[in-house]
Amino acid sequence: MILTAVGLNHTTAPLALREKVAFAPEQIGQAVAAARSWFGQRASGSSSGNNEAAILSTCNRTELYAACSADNPVDAAAHFLADFHQLSYGDLRPHLYTLPQDNAVRHAFRVASGLDSMVLGEAQILGQMKNAVRQADEAGGLGTYLHQMFQRTFAVAKEVRSTTEIGAHSVSMAAAAVRLSQRIFDDIAGQNVLFIGAGEMIELCATHFAAQNPKSLTIANRTLERGESLAHRFNGKAIRLADLPEQLSQFDIIVSCTASSLPIIGLGLMERVVRARRHRPVFMVDLAVPRDMEPEVGKLDDVFLYTVDDLGSVVQTGIENRQAAVAQAEAIIENRVRSFMHWMDGRAIVPVIQDLHESSEQLRLAELDRARRMLARGDDAEQVLEALSRGLTAKFLHGPQQALHQASGDDRARLASLLPQLFRTKR
Repeated sequence: MILTAVGLNHTTAPLALREKVAFAPEQIGQAVAAARSWFGQRASGSSSGNNEAAILSTCNRTELYAACSADNPVDAAAHFLADFHQLSYGDLRPHLYTLPQDNAVRHAFRVASGLDSMVLGEAQILGQMKNAVRQADEAGGLGTYLHQMFQRTFAVAKEVRSTTEIGAHSVSMAAAAVRLSQRIFDDIAGQNVLFIGAGEMIELCATHFAAQNPKSLTIANRTLERGESLAHRFNGKAIRLADLPEQLSQFDIIVSCTASSLPIIGLGLMERVVRARRHRPVFMVDLAVPRDMEPEVGKLDDVFLYTVDDLGSVVQTGIENRQAAVAQAEAIIENRVRSFMHWMDGRAIVPVIQDLHESSEQLRLAELDRARRMLARGDDAEQVLEALSRGLTAKFLHGPQQALHQASGDDRARLASLLPQLFRTKR
């Protein structure tokens, strides 16, 4: 079984490509099953039941983790992403990172620890990865290897965050959104703020904006009950997403992050909003992948539209405060990677040990059967025990002695040095 991580993130691919490769939450289970089957079809004499897969898909990255016996697992994983999303492999491949074995493990550890995030040390990715693992487990995608890798991944992330200051001096996409809005509006306390969606990212953004005491805070969501529940926490109100076109012009700051596969706010709608606002500025942040707002909206006068990539330059403020912890975190990760790979090496010899136990058991049973026959015919018990012990010894040593006699040169010298370790005589 080969461990593999294949994916793309904010450093390797533009937003336009990332949103094409993103998996909607409802697709994850199906995609995990499809990936396992895909690997099985590309393995010599293997079946999909032996292969493992998990998919992590966020606004900044899409990654496929696998443990499989495909003939070329890295290439198979890359082709799967292109095939599943009906993209040209030639167009997608240059933007993918392909990481086998210890590099895949190291990458998982770094991602969970916040070392590979747009915001160094951000904690949200750990929760997203745990959710991805849960979904993979529910879809039957986790086996011995990925289960062990992810359990160690979460343990490493906890160790890094508890023993270093990688998460200190909090910087987040939500905080960056607030800072950007303050470039447009001197005082957020005088503005009406709208959040579209009710997921974790919106909850974080609402927390940051609520701290600025805006004039009003509104949550627009497909499910009104979920919107009301979140709005209640911030003394705000909730509206249905369907009512958005009639009410959008009321808001000065709009932050959106939904799982919609199509834009929620189009150019035509915003043209009407700009006219209704009499050219008063409107600040918009689109944190969704795929995007909730058509890119053309940002070209309108008096509209200041930012995407997740735009926020990347802002979130660098304060990263310097975390850099000192990076070397310490990397040292922890390297140590844990070595430990995991040692475990994997141990797994590789399990079949050998099992075969050794089975053959030894056959030898034991054969000698035991011979001893019982001797006792049944009345042989002296002491002689039977003597014969049993000599027979076992002779049979156990036959294989090593034969190998030693048949070997020559360096092979014989190597065997001669190893045999004393395998058959220690000193206690």
